[in-house]
Amino acid sequence: MNSSVAIAMDTAADLEAQLRSQGSAYHIHHPFNRMLNEGRATPAQIRGWVANRYYYQISIPIKDAAILANCPDRQMRREWIQRILDHDGYGDDEGGIEAWTRLALAVGLRRDELEDLRHVLPAVRFAVDAYVNFARRAPWQEAMCSSLTELFAPNIHKERLANWPQHYPWIDLDGLQYFRKRLSEARRDVDHGLRVTLEYFQGPQARQRALEILKFKLDILWAMNDALAQAYGVQS
Repeated sequence: MNSSVAIAMDTAADLEAQLRSQGSAYHIHHPFNRMLNEGRATPAQIRGWVANRYYYQISIPIKDAAILANCPDRQMRREWIQRILDHDGYGDDEGGIEAWTRLALAVGLRRDELEDLRHVLPAVRFAVDAYVNFARRAPWQEAMCSSLTELFAPNIHKERLANWPQHYPWIDLDGLQYFRKRLSEARRDVDHGLRVTLEYFQGPQARQRALEILKFKLDILWAMNDALAQAYGVQS
């Protein structure tokens, strides 16, 4: 991670304000994502996005399992493990990965071509793997902090739920269940991740580190969209 210009952050409230101010760098603002949400994407571009994003989806529980493996705090593990269950599924809940698979089927992909990862771009794979490797190697509190791009996630899910049915009526509405599911889950996850971050990162230097970690994760998501835009183009 590159160092950035230090910002005065004397209190936890200052850190939270700076973390929340990074929303302008969230991939909701990337030209490829704007194209998707504004109804300018072709079916091929939507399928490319869904197929590549699937690699990110299946990597999330692996990332969270790495965090748990490094975390000696039992109560933290009891809370964090819910994220793995949310994605992998548990009991009658098929989980977020299966919900994403239903989105893939709704946009015209086959299950086999999704699951064998044939459409995943090298740069997307590299970016996602970099995130998982960070979670494996970083202190567990830093790895938890990197999840805080979820601060901005509810807005992107709301946009998709509001815009996709009118822009892409050919997509079965059942395929959008992943976005509905994540609206509540992301808010819960933010509460926990933010609590850990504000408690752990004490002092100006540590708070600057937390801000750098969030920027690193924002860069991961932005780089994924850069790769998609290069491979599939951006409709004007």
